[in-house]
Amino acid sequence: MNVFSKKVLFLGYGKKETSLINELKKVGCSVDFEKSAYFNTSGYDLIISFGYKHIIKEEIILDFKYPIINLHISYLPWNRGSHPNFWSFYDSTPSGVTIHLIDGGIDTGPILYQKYVDFDNNELTFKDTYERLKKEIEKLFIKNIHNIINGNYVSKMQTGKGSFHNKKQLPSEFKGWDSNINEEIIRLKNKKLKIISKKS
Repeated sequence: MNVFSKKVLFLGYGKKETSLINELKKVGCSVDFEKSAYFNTSGYDLIISFGYKHIIKEEIILDFKYPIINLHISYLPWNRGSHPNFWSFYDSTPSGVTIHLIDGGIDTGPILYQKYVDFDNNELTFKDTYERLKKEIEKLFIKNIHNIINGNYVSKMQTGKGSFHNKKQLPSEFKGWDSNINEEIIRLKNKKLKIISKKS
């Protein structure tokens, strides 16, 4: 099927949150977008998930005969799951972005494209680094947009244990995304050490 006749279901961010919907339309795709947990896959040639807050049910993954692709702002297999940008700093794990196929796990599917990201000295807050990661993954997608749409890629399985975090693991004492990364990580770790020492 020609790229110009692909019908894409875009899950997650809308037009105001990402440029990718318009980029898909520029290359001739017809695009619908959905934020809710419930959607109909009928008639679509490709599903793309970016900033989607729900887990896609396994029966949908198994029944849909075309690729379901996720954009995740971590260097997989590190920091699967929630708040990857926070955990890359807290755990001192690699920062980056990954475009991968969705399988039955959470961010465990085969990798299509990924990139390490080194931050600038002026990117001091979690919000700064999040915005950078978002831009980097959009650039990576746009660079490979024709191959992604037409399935002209070689996927590779994730290797190594990596890491996973769910929403509940984000420390309740976390001051927020506008906080200075270095200061906040030191503060949270010192607080954790004090709690451990009190218990021992």
